[in-house]
Amino acid sequence: MIRTHRFLASRRCFLKQAGATALASLPISTRLAFAKSSAVSPPAAVIKNRASLAQNAFYPLPLGSIRPTGWLRSQLEIQANGLGGHLDETWSDVGPNSGWLGGTGESWERGPYFLDGLVPLAYMLDDQTLKAKAQKYIDWTLSSSNVTGFFGPHTNDDWWPRMVMLKVLIQYQEATADPRVIPFLERYFAYSLRELPQRPLRDWGRFRWQDEVLSILWLYNRNGDPKLLDLARLLHDQGFDWQAQFTNFKYTQPITAEFLKLDQGNGLKDLALATHGVNNGQALKTSPVWYLISQADKDRNAITQQLAMLDKYHGLPNGMFSCDEHLAGRNPSQGSELCTVVETMYSLEQSLAILGDAALADRLERIAFNALPGTFTDDMWAHQYNQEPNQVECSLHHKPWTTDGPESNLYGLEPNFGCCTANFHQGWPKFAASLWMASHDDGLVAAAYSPCEVHTLVGKTPVHLSEVTDYPFRGSIRITINPETPTSFPLSLRIPAWAKGATVHLNGRLHSSPSVGAFTRVEKTWNSGDVVELHFPMLPRLSPGYNDSVSLERGPVVFAYPIGENWVKLRDRGMTADWQVFPASQWNYALAVTENTNALSVHESPVGAAPFTLKGAPVKLEINARKLTTWRAVDGVADPVPQSPVSSDEPEEKITLVPYAAAKLRITAFPQLKEPTHEPH
Repeated sequence: MIRTHRFLASRRCFLKQAGATALASLPISTRLAFAKSSAVSPPAAVIKNRASLAQNAFYPLPLGSIRPTGWLRSQLEIQANGLGGHLDETWSDVGPNSGWLGGTGESWERGPYFLDGLVPLAYMLDDQTLKAKAQKYIDWTLSSSNVTGFFGPHTNDDWWPRMVMLKVLIQYQEATADPRVIPFLERYFAYSLRELPQRPLRDWGRFRWQDEVLSILWLYNRNGDPKLLDLARLLHDQGFDWQAQFTNFKYTQPITAEFLKLDQGNGLKDLALATHGVNNGQALKTSPVWYLISQADKDRNAITQQLAMLDKYHGLPNGMFSCDEHLAGRNPSQGSELCTVVETMYSLEQSLAILGDAALADRLERIAFNALPGTFTDDMWAHQYNQEPNQVECSLHHKPWTTDGPESNLYGLEPNFGCCTANFHQGWPKFAASLWMASHDDGLVAAAYSPCEVHTLVGKTPVHLSEVTDYPFRGSIRITINPETPTSFPLSLRIPAWAKGATVHLNGRLHSSPSVGAFTRVEKTWNSGDVVELHFPMLPRLSPGYNDSVSLERGPVVFAYPIGENWVKLRDRGMTADWQVFPASQWNYALAVTENTNALSVHESPVGAAPFTLKGAPVKLEINARKLTTWRAVDGVADPVPQSPVSSDEPEEKITLVPYAAAKLRITAFPQLKEPTHEPH
């Protein structure tokens, strides 16, 4: 443990550091004005990898370059008006007594988690109130650095929460150019290089070392200090070998508490941490990140094997893998933790930038448009710890969780455990910040699709892009390119793997009918007002699943049958409440489907500000089905979806499916009915 006297001198020592005193000594009102003015600064240049590293295929744009519009901005505003913008006002763990504000309250990961979403949310919305909230934590953290370079609450010296705060500070620096951040990082990484040999990574930090390597490489690309690469190698050597785990993947069955021997206190042993859902979500970026240093093909390609193993043994129809709390198999009545959802998204965003693999973006959209919004109430004032694709009740039951508790799928402030309460905030803002990237060959990349505006530099030329679309609910995307002066650069556009028959038009004329599952390039000298239009045919399609069940998809959106909902308040929780949700209608349907899904009825309505709600659902599908009376629920949990095909004597009905996230109680994976046999006359 770090001795107390180091922290008594921390602020005094920090203020002696060159380049930091000017801003740190200003009154808070002046610093906030600095932060506000930075929001309207000219676009910042993208900094590429130094020559000693492998080059990224794409480079994320600095925070603030992309601003959401349309339904996506509304979604971020819903988050800001809900728990995302008010958590510090109603939850003591990140409130005024937080250890990350110098108080005596929670001093581990929850403050950094909260900031990891609050900072990008504040700057993407250009919200002065949210910026002011974030600034308090930022200022305290920057002033907490002592003479050794160590920072943060003095009640723990754990490496892990500081890994999260490093990500926070990097985002903040990109948005504000605050001159305190880079010297702060340099001191801390020098401290880490000195300290890690005698105080190595342990438990969470050992399994999440790749997150710090990302921060190290960010700084290395700005100062070129070779000792930073020594630190990265030290973390790699001390960290868990995720690539080896997935090369010979042993965890092919649901992981139970008995298997882990949790009753013997093994929660932080390697077996428990290696099968922990959030760790696996974060681990997806490990090999791509390490590839930048190793430049080895085995590291570049390893994420494909990781995803294949997770899909094969634990994959769910919403794009996630099961983890409640540990890997839980393919039964769609199992859950996925919200922390795992947002960390998987972040891993995919970073891996996509490094590798340029369109399949990673397809996966990212599938999770972002289904699993992410599917675990919140419509107003984002409450969330679940675990969500289930086949979720027929949200109540106080121990089933079906492998190692979690009975509150796991309640909607509330901190059901089961508060990590997700602090960590969910990064999901939407970081997705919005990843829509567009810069390519290694000095072009721009449409990596994922949603309505937005972009202000960036191509070379030295300011370029403004406007993306107008109702995607993912519609297949048309209109991109207007406005360079300050005519400028030549390649524009790379992702064509999803499902978008057969996609077309690209340039200034009203057909440009190409590109291949799916890849990026297509449009290269020309761009003039202000040039327009690129994409059209992705959005035909319903079947996706196979557990026990030969099927799910319905259209574009990147998964569809579900919405079960009637009866919401019952369990308790008030400050500004919010905890809720149970009980079924108010039957749900046990088997579908009459064939491979020809073109005949399904598709009903579209306007895309409004809240498209992930039952009331605002902009697309619905109609399909024939029969009730399957033998498929039941026990203790509030749907039995595993029956092995298809199934028979039912119940009358045929036409049922309506809605986007996955709109239904808080839902069936997503359905058994298939046997096709009727026709007796000869």
